[in-house]
Amino acid sequence: MATRMREQSAAFVKADTIPKEDLGGGISRQILGYGPDLMVVRVWFDEGAVGEVHAHPHSQSTLVESGKFEVFVDGHKQVLGAGDAFYIAPHLDHGAVCLEAGVLIDTFSPAREDFLEAGDPA
Repeated sequence: MATRMREQSAAFVKADTIPKEDLGGGISRQILGYGPDLMVVRVWFDEGAVGEVHAHPHSQSTLVESGKFEVFVDGHKQVLGAGDAFYIAPHLDHGAVCLEAGVLIDTFSPAREDFLEAGDPA
């Protein structure tokens, strides 16, 4: 049975105290600060890893912290590198292929309760 999301994470989040979740396929994530209306998640990709095309009801804005990614959003593709960003409106198809190992910083509004269903890591 899924657990209900805590209302919010701690005010201060130290990355070295938050576990990384192995999602398989060369992708892992770390859920950082969140409240009901916002969530920040760090996602590591190995070269060649694929974030399959999907859609969700959340707004998403993503910063490429490092690496290089071919990003697909709503029928359009672009190669992005460190410092670049992209925005995904709710319900749009999107995905990414990692061209050079790297990290994405995802923000979601509202928070992704589905990411916390197995328990509250923060």
